[in-house]
Amino acid sequence: MFNHELIPLAPGVFAWLADRPSHSDTNSGVVIAQDSLTVIDPGLCPTSAQPLAEKLAELSPLPVKRLVLSGSHIDVAGGSTAFPLAAVYGSGQTSNHLDQPPNPDVWKRLHPAGTPDFDTLQTRPVTHMVGEAAHLCPASIAVPLSGPQFESLAVQVPSANVVFTGLLASFHMVPLGFEADFEAWIESIDQLAGFGEIFVPSHGPLGGVEELTDLRNYLEACIGAKGKVGALRSGPWTHWAHQEFSEINVQRAHMLGQGDPSPPPAMLQLLGIAGD
Repeated sequence: MFNHELIPLAPGVFAWLADRPSHSDTNSGVVIAQDSLTVIDPGLCPTSAQPLAEKLAELSPLPVKRLVLSGSHIDVAGGSTAFPLAAVYGSGQTSNHLDQPPNPDVWKRLHPAGTPDFDTLQTRPVTHMVGEAAHLCPASIAVPLSGPQFESLAVQVPSANVVFTGLLASFHMVPLGFEADFEAWIESIDQLAGFGEIFVPSHGPLGGVEELTDLRNYLEACIGAKGKVGALRSGPWTHWAHQEFSEINVQRAHMLGQGDPSPPPAMLQLLGIAGD
């Protein structure tokens, strides 16, 4: 786990990329401004975020002043304490979720190959809530959109044509949409496609509009399956990592379409809350 490489995308813009598309190996983003650094999504836990913090200390003498959380899921927010002095930017939903008591048993079920710090892991609270598009620094803009969570954040760097999608996109990996609004998520992907040319997902390799389109088509297929994972039409996603998430997504898309916002049974089974 946690094998990453810092990839330059444009002057002052970097992606901290995992070497595989895995739910536990999260990508991060870095934007260097004149006086400080912004980090997008610190990853699963302090153990995974610390190598990034060390790499950035080698890269620049500037401090990390802003930490952006694309959502409250532990795979993007769990490493926040590795940047103790940064202001933490997130949605209202992310703020509310991170104010709740930690649940290491759930995290271990979602990330069975996780590290021991799950038992003592604490996330930092959101200090700056983002409810509308806002500049984080002159080069970057935080944009609220709906995706795997009703309130997610993406970060756009217009001068570099780079978009850090956070949880809004995973490439070559089935996303986990147990609390998603799939129709709204599709609309968000359509918006993201107009924000840039290089897309850094929360999980998986760098992508472009083609990868966004594949994700969009997968979400439409989840809706079209009408609650039956066996009815999910084939496509590139047939070979993506984490096929076990498709049953959760198909159930969620159908249940929400029927006006039922409760957790999908397949998600409860994954968490050990319900039997097979």
